[in-house]
Amino acid sequence: MFKVRIVIISIVLITTYACSSLILSPSDFSWPIENVLKVDERGFVSEDRYTFSLNVKKLFFEEFKDSTNFSGKELRIIRDKSGYYYITGKEFKNVYLFLPVENGMKLEKKITISETESLTSPVLNQKSPNIELIDGSKKYLMNYKGLVR
Repeated sequence: MFKVRIVIISIVLITTYACSSLILSPSDFSWPIENVLKVDERGFVSEDRYTFSLNVKKLFFEEFKDSTNFSGKELRIIRDKSGYYYITGKEFKNVYLFLPVENGMKLEKKITISETESLTSPVLNQKSPNIELIDGSKKYLMNYKGLVR
């Protein structure tokens, strides 16, 4: 009877240990500075330093209702410490927040900067735990929840 108890307890402990997830924390996924990436003729941007590549045609359609006018445009991308990607560009009115998913990125939030004025020379900065957007003399502070100020 004692051996049976030992075997059952061992099985329960091994099963419990095998089913638990390994979590490495705390983690900081932030990029120290923004990346300015030029869209190629196929609609892709890529960054070799972070082994980063994605198709942005749908983003241009979401912003401009046109998925053909992207070649040669620049996108500004930065990642915060929680792993959110902030993407915007010249003539955008929004900043898009994405999270990585299997084989892609999922739009988590669209932060409207202005309903009427487009960005003219946007720059993204890390202001942990927030992201700062500077456009000329205008400054905005945002995080994954939206505009902070």
